[in-house]
Order: sequence, then C-alpha cells, then structure tokens
Amino acid sequence: MTGAGDAHQRGVVADGYPAGSGWVVVARGELDQDTLAPLAQALAAAADGHPMVILDAGAVTFGDSSFLNLLLRMHRLTALRIAAPGEQMRRLFAVTGADTVLSVHESVEDALGALPPV
Repeated sequence: MTGAGDAHQRGVVADGYPAGSGWVVVARGELDQDTLAPLAQALAAAADGHPMVILDAGAVTFGDSSFLNLLLRMHRLTALRIAAPGEQMRRLFAVTGADTVLSVHESVEDALGALPPV
C-alpha cells in the first residue's frame, strides 16, 4: 500500500535556486500522478516570480503522461527549459512529439546559454 509519505519519497522537488533572470527547480525520483503535486507547486511558484524556469531533471528516474502534461502546461505559462533529462524522459518526449515543443538541453548551463539576454 502506498501512502503519502511513500509518494513524497519517490518523487520530490529536491531544491530550487536563482539562475540569471530565472529560477531552477531541481526534481528527483519517480514523477507520476501520485507524486507530482510538489513539483507542480514548485514550477507554478517559479513561473509566478520569474520570466523563465529551468527544470533540472538529471535525477528524475521516471516520468509518466501526467508529468509530461505538467511540462506542456508549464511551457504555455513560462519560458520553460528542461535540463539533463535521462534516457526514459527523452524517449517519452520523442514518442509523443513533445521534443518538438519543449526546449530540452544537456545541462542547466546549456539551458541558460540558450536564453536571450534580459
């Protein structure tokens, strides 16, 4: 049986920090409909206060369709950049065509370099 504490351990927002004119949200673990709420809250808060948001996905081990839906919604609200996605996430983006919509980068530094100066 999965409880709220278990969900918190499987998919969490690890950290956040300022970067240039934006904010980096660091996520880790498995992100699905049961674990997505903290990340959704962190991304929304970052988008409210910053012109661009970078999701550092280097420690995300799994993302499902609800995770992808969150990213696509955030893409419409802010200049969202996805940094360091793993192989599973890259396959998800490729299979769904999201890789043609989302801004995907090898690292946070690459994502920052891809942005126009503010």
